[in-house]
Amino acid sequence: MGMMKEFKAFAMRGNVADMAVGIVIGAAFGKIVSSLVADVIMPPIGMLLGKINFADLAVTLKEASGGAAAVTLNYGKFIQSLVDFVIIAFAIFIVIKGMNSLKKQESETPPQAQAPSREELLLTEIRDALKQK
Repeated sequence: MGMMKEFKAFAMRGNVADMAVGIVIGAAFGKIVSSLVADVIMPPIGMLLGKINFADLAVTLKEASGGAAAVTLNYGKFIQSLVDFVIIAFAIFIVIKGMNSLKKQESETPPQAQAPSREELLLTEIRDALKQK
């Protein structure tokens, strides 16, 4: 039973829950970016380059024969994945940069002056009394 309690304590920590939410949002964000690249960005680029569909770009290494499928090197899909990666990396960079600037602004705000503690007041009175003698 001790192991279940340890697991529950681990799973219910704030960091684990935050990480789970981040993974789910990241997966959804990845799908959105993949669709953006495949459906919005790559078609105009393909049109500019002569009506090329990047997903179809491949080099045939071995032709299909009999029941065996052709062996192809699908470099077009790789190019599309590379563009996906660059866009995702740039989006994450922008988010992190924004978060860092917010943290920087928070750290630059001067802390409010606290009233001296009781001990400090007492020591100040003793110092002042000694100076008067």
